[in-house]
Amino acid sequence: MLVQLIITDFAIIRHLDLSLKKGLNTLSGETGAGKSIIINAINLILGGRSSADLIRTGCDEAVVEGLFVLPDSPDLKEMLSEAGVPFDGELLIKRIISREGRNKVFINGSLSTLQILAGLGPRLISISGQYEHQLLLSPDNHLYLLDDFSGLEDARADVNRLFDEYQSLKEEIKAIEQEIAAQKEREELTLFQIKEIEMAQPVPGEDDLLEEEKRRLQHTEELLEITSNGYQTLYEKQDSVLSSVALCTKALEKGAEIASELTQIKTSLSAIEAQIEDISFTLRDFQKSIQVDPQRLEQVVERLEDLNKLKRKYGATLKDVLEFKDKLATKIFDLEGKVESLGTLKTNLQEVQSKLIQTAETLSKKRRKGADNFRLTVEKELRQLHMEETQFKVRFEDLSAAKGSPAEIAAKNVRPDGLDRVEFMMSPNPGEALRPLSKIASGGELSRIMLAIRTILSRTASVETVVFDEVDSGVSGATAEVVGEKIASLAAYHQIVCITHLPQIACQGEAHFLVKKEITNGRTEASISELSPGARVQEIARLLGGREITSQAVANAREMLGKN
Repeated sequence: MLVQLIITDFAIIRHLDLSLKKGLNTLSGETGAGKSIIINAINLILGGRSSADLIRTGCDEAVVEGLFVLPDSPDLKEMLSEAGVPFDGELLIKRIISREGRNKVFINGSLSTLQILAGLGPRLISISGQYEHQLLLSPDNHLYLLDDFSGLEDARADVNRLFDEYQSLKEEIKAIEQEIAAQKEREELTLFQIKEIEMAQPVPGEDDLLEEEKRRLQHTEELLEITSNGYQTLYEKQDSVLSSVALCTKALEKGAEIASELTQIKTSLSAIEAQIEDISFTLRDFQKSIQVDPQRLEQVVERLEDLNKLKRKYGATLKDVLEFKDKLATKIFDLEGKVESLGTLKTNLQEVQSKLIQTAETLSKKRRKGADNFRLTVEKELRQLHMEETQFKVRFEDLSAAKGSPAEIAAKNVRPDGLDRVEFMMSPNPGEALRPLSKIASGGELSRIMLAIRTILSRTASVETVVFDEVDSGVSGATAEVVGEKIASLAAYHQIVCITHLPQIACQGEAHFLVKKEITNGRTEASISELSPGARVQEIARLLGGREITSQAVANAREMLGKN
């Protein structure tokens, strides 16, 4: 229950402090006095959209506060606990709108978010305004009204969850199928590339060895000449380096006998002589290993060309080429994995589709059963609202003419809210055929039908406070009195806040508030005050008679109030 509403610097309201009562609270006032502004303020503490334009001229921010006293609710406690908000039966919501855009939300003194507030709002207050008449003109909304009446919100949520899962699987399957198709187009090229690399059988570093061999084969004659000359110079010639060193060594050996200082030199030269001999023999052996082989050179050049071709296509080095081949093999394996995953997903899709259809069909049966009870209940409420002969029906779209098996038809027509498309049909006059509500209902009839449905739904709704914003539009006279009694009857289930221009409804309230607009110090201000018994008589008389309040209007007002 909304116990107190405080509005500061909002639109034309400088400060407003409204203490609401249990039961039916009626608000009246001249057109444009600010009644709708109060509804807009209530919407803000329910998580509605804000705008800096709502801030009173000359002020930096607007503030709306609402104090609620609520019964023990495990769901509400859990929601607030998850949001980190303490709760002991009272809920204080504060919404601050700033011109600088730094809007703030406080719940029980804790800074909160608009998302949490928006989720909390529908649990606190239900607002039914003139715009809701338009809901009845759109068949898309009829299904949800039927579900609300039949208590099928959870069942519809189950269908919605399965539908989302079903759609998600379909999208995943489509994406994998596209990947497989694209990969299959590349598969022939991939297999060719793998085969090309495997046939070449490259070995890391092989190209470097071949390049060296190629250089030797290309310069065989030059190598033979160099090694031959070297061997001849060092060893073979009569005046070779080795023979000259040997003579010098012998001379130093004799000299060492004369001068011992030459001994070390002679020893070093002897070592050089041995090294020259070793080098000479190495040159001789290397010379023997050199072969002139044009055929081998051709083979090496051809092999290098093959390897370089692979490197140009697949990697900078032979190691890179082999790594690329491994990646190609992984792609082939990945394709097999994707095909396997696709099969699994399709199996899952069939299972989810079957479960979705089964759940939707079960929901549809419950809806059709609920539709009969809804029809009877609405007609009963309409009879009480002076629409005694009105016939009402929930028409379901017939899918029997659709082509295909029942499963195919169901899969094709299932939606997030199930298989059903419904529309409210009505015949307000005896003998007239039932026709779509949107095509035949007048404004007054829509008001009463909406009130009838709201009355039915409000009896079972968990929300504590229901706001009616001029739902009496288009009704008058005796019908208005019945509408007032109907709204008053809801006060047994909920706290009701009703904005009205009709005296027949205003007099039903347990508390009556007057909204008025005045000019103070050159500024327009809206204010609200609870009417005393005497002032209430005057306001009812104004609603009855207009600007001029006659004694007869006052007498009628007293009589109307005396009946309630």
